Amino acid sequence: MTRRTERLNHLIQIEISDLLRKHINDPRLNGLISVTGVEISKDLQNATVSISALGENLNRVEILKGFNSAAGFLRHELAHRLNIRVTPELSFEFDDSIERGVNLISLIDRLAAKEKTGETDGRERHTKRK
Repeated sequence: MTRRTERLNHLIQIEISDLLRKHINDPRLNGLISVTGVEISKDLQNATVSISALGENLNRVEILKGFNSAAGFLRHELAHRLNIRVTPELSFEFDDSIERGVNLISLIDRLAAKEKTGETDGRERHTKRK
């Protein structure tokens, strides 16, 4: 990836985050939704926007519908905010890395709590002595 595309990815991410926070009133896009990354194609015609949402009772299908519904508005606003010849078509996908991280931290916390209380799962620990 060239430095130009990296910079453009970052600019698009910042602008979409700002538009989401300040200008989009779609009820499907309320809550804790963040833009975690953008990857623009080599020809700068298409951009994949990675999004993440946290909270209970999330409907990923509805959130993606909300973003797809707002794609034209977002693209139009990006054309005004960014000084680029062609504004890329936007597509959206979920980034579940935050959820995986939360689950991993939860597992680590549970294991640490078990270790503190002395609970084991029946397996013996083998340690090497030097």
